[in-house]
Amino acid sequence: MEELTSIHNQHVKNWKKLQTKKYRRQTGRYLLDGWHLVQEAHKAGIEILQLIGTDEQLDAHQDLIGLSAEVYQVTEEIMRHITETVTPQGIAAVVEMPNAHQVPSAPLNGAWLLLDRVQDPGNVGTMVRTADAAGFTGVVVGDRSADLFSPKVVRSMQGSQFHLQMYEGDLSKWIEDFKQVDAPVYGTQLNPAAKSFRDVHPGATFALIMGNEGHGMSKELLAQTTANLYIPMRGEAESLNVAVSAGILMFQLNQGLAD
Repeated sequence: MEELTSIHNQHVKNWKKLQTKKYRRQTGRYLLDGWHLVQEAHKAGIEILQLIGTDEQLDAHQDLIGLSAEVYQVTEEIMRHITETVTPQGIAAVVEMPNAHQVPSAPLNGAWLLLDRVQDPGNVGTMVRTADAAGFTGVVVGDRSADLFSPKVVRSMQGSQFHLQMYEGDLSKWIEDFKQVDAPVYGTQLNPAAKSFRDVHPGATFALIMGNEGHGMSKELLAQTTANLYIPMRGEAESLNVAVSAGILMFQLNQGLAD
């Protein structure tokens, strides 16, 4: 175990840089903040490359110190510096990012969530977590969406990234891949001409696309889908938050598998 007390230490500087997308891509690593995420990673068989904790937290969780060959005891100041949280839990870990640009080796199957330019990290993380709860197989994030492994998205996912297949890619290409295995692809559209989500009953394999918070899905992707869905609303609200809408649709469309 190595003790660090200065935010100017090179290890600390490197952990701080993991808050940036550029450095995460360069190193292929990202930071987990908090015991829950560290434990979820361990349960999923993810290697803990570096374990970082305050003296108090490491003493309280001696059983987890053996999770990594590299353990660093740091000050509370360092924890605040590297995690960007007001009240950090006092524990963090560095793990490898999955290769989000590869594609599944086997034919596509199961329920998939595709995100088109969803930019709010909280929305992205919440939808990943909800996809996990609804029994989905994977999530694909398109261009100009929030980065899957940014600190805010990681905190919001709450470890669900370890339970799903996670990819980044060209959503137009993914739509065509689903069509090749005769799987329906459902877009979402705030338009009475779209189809009510209650009127579709997909099989075991399908994709659901959620669009940008302010502008919805792109016209190009809307034109590629099997059908575009909307959620009929009884009240006077004009629209729903994209993560709320995604939750309703995911549980409805995948109810046969989730029961």
